Amino acid sequence: MPVVINLLIDIGNTSVKASYAQGTSLEETIRYTGEDVYGFISGLAKQRRPVIIAVSSVRKHTPGYFNALSQECERLIVVDSETPLPLVNRYKTPATLGTDRIMSATAVMKMFPDRDAIIFDFGTALTIDFVTKNGEYAGGNISLGLRARFKALNAYTQQLPLLDNPEKIVPVGGNTKEAIESGVVLGLIFEVEGYIKENPDHIYIFTGGDAIYFAEKLKSSIFVVYNLVLMGLARVADNYAKSEK
Repeated sequence: MPVVINLLIDIGNTSVKASYAQGTSLEETIRYTGEDVYGFISGLAKQRRPVIIAVSSVRKHTPGYFNALSQECERLIVVDSETPLPLVNRYKTPATLGTDRIMSATAVMKMFPDRDAIIFDFGTALTIDFVTKNGEYAGGNISLGLRARFKALNAYTQQLPLLDNPEKIVPVGGNTKEAIESGVVLGLIFEVEGYIKENPDHIYIFTGGDAIYFAEKLKSSIFVVYNLVLMGLARVADNYAKSEK
């Protein structure tokens, strides 16, 4: 039998990640940071003609932006609040829930069955999402990510410089540079530690671009898992494929 290939697309705030998949097994991740997102996806589809193209996007797109991709596959899935999922969504306003968050929850539910879990996604925003041992997405919170905090201090003050995440931090800043670096990084650490302290029986999953940076600075037992959104998309695409057999 021919190998069935699906194409998974995770469109984030700053970059696009893609992967071909066989069932729920991902191949190498491909990253794109250019402006022609549609062209990038279409190019990948033309290379291997996937059965399903599954897309999660946190960006605003014009109506029908992805429609032409249906010509490049047998089925196009652009995840939204109406997409059938293998978990129960308890979010009160599902139409406003970022598809990246629900896709990550879908992946975690399958990775850690019968365990309550918290997903910390360290990206442009810090999102904190709760998945129950009963296979439910229970909701979550949204905060500023690491670089967004540095940018905010620079943008909304007249004299504070724009800095980036430091390799080392000190408990108390001895100059302005140290004060900003330690204030931002420690503030985020204390925020995350607060959730962990309040939920001691949960599994903790770190993902996103700064996951390793913070995992190395916390003492709790943490799972660092990249590409959770792509993994969730693989689950959704695989469910579609199985339901149509």
